[in-house]
Amino acid sequence: MDRSVTSSPGLSTGAAVLIALDWGTSSLRGFLMDGSARILAERSSAQGIQNLPQPGAAGFEAALTGLCGDWLDAHPTLPVVAGGMVGSAQGWVEAPYVATPADAAVLADRSAQVAMAAGRRVLIAPGVLHDPAGGIPDVMRGEEIQIAGALAEDASWACNACIAMPGTHSKWVRVADGRIASFSTYMTGELFAVLKTHSLLGRLMPAGVDAKPEDGEEAFAIGLRTAQSAGPGDLPHQLFATRTLGLTKRLPPEALAHYLSGLLIGHELRSGLTLLAEMPAGTPLLLIGDPGLCHRYTCGLAAFGITPTAQLGNTAPRGLFQFAASAGVLPPPSANSSSIKSTP
Repeated sequence: MDRSVTSSPGLSTGAAVLIALDWGTSSLRGFLMDGSARILAERSSAQGIQNLPQPGAAGFEAALTGLCGDWLDAHPTLPVVAGGMVGSAQGWVEAPYVATPADAAVLADRSAQVAMAAGRRVLIAPGVLHDPAGGIPDVMRGEEIQIAGALAEDASWACNACIAMPGTHSKWVRVADGRIASFSTYMTGELFAVLKTHSLLGRLMPAGVDAKPEDGEEAFAIGLRTAQSAGPGDLPHQLFATRTLGLTKRLPPEALAHYLSGLLIGHELRSGLTLLAEMPAGTPLLLIGDPGLCHRYTCGLAAFGITPTAQLGNTAPRGLFQFAASAGVLPPPSANSSSIKSTP
């Protein structure tokens, strides 16, 4: 196995029915799954669509074979499904966006296929487009699979839920009747990285040195409070405070990044929570994403008096299973295994 590949031991003992791929820009993750959506084994590599071993279709096939070649050989009849940026215009084959409202069945109906040299086919999920009349268009690719997986965790969430997905491009999603009804994207993570690394604001932030926990928490809280008190158009002014709070010694240099993080997350929460406020009382709020980042958002939400209903980790494998089930490529569940229902 390639040294860039990491592998986890088997996690279940059921018969394999699916090879599922979560294929992003910078990484590729593979999951061997049984008929109850349990993960038998999982692997990952750094061969995302921008880091293939060679250009073009041959590079995608080489990356897949390098990660999962023995699975393909050992299970020659298993279906292979993939989601994420592998279906983008820069991916293996483009799977055009489907319009909201969208669920796993719609994704399966509009999926794309690509054939490997040996004839093995890979089913690729499309992204989702939200383009309201008179509004601003928005897109997601990969998150729709995570959402399908989250909704499979609890049937009540599929009826009505608000889903926040922190990340480089955070998503706030309204789910209704089992479908992605609408969503908005916030470039919070990317803005933080760009401002810290490529702007004047980062010049006072020492590289490789983090604040004491209490200093970081206080700076983050100050950023949140600053965002909460903001008026229209205040963000550019409040951003500059990242510098002046350092120059005036109000915050230690190593805490300035925490202020910036709190400020940007606070502004995102102010906007994102308007979506939750427009939904019926008692609508569950779900967080999906990296545990550390979700913890930071949980702290931010607490400042707004909100407690998430649930914090979920990697729901992509379950979502890929839902996608495969909706596409009709999985065998019927056996009598002695728990059945998994498709997203309504």
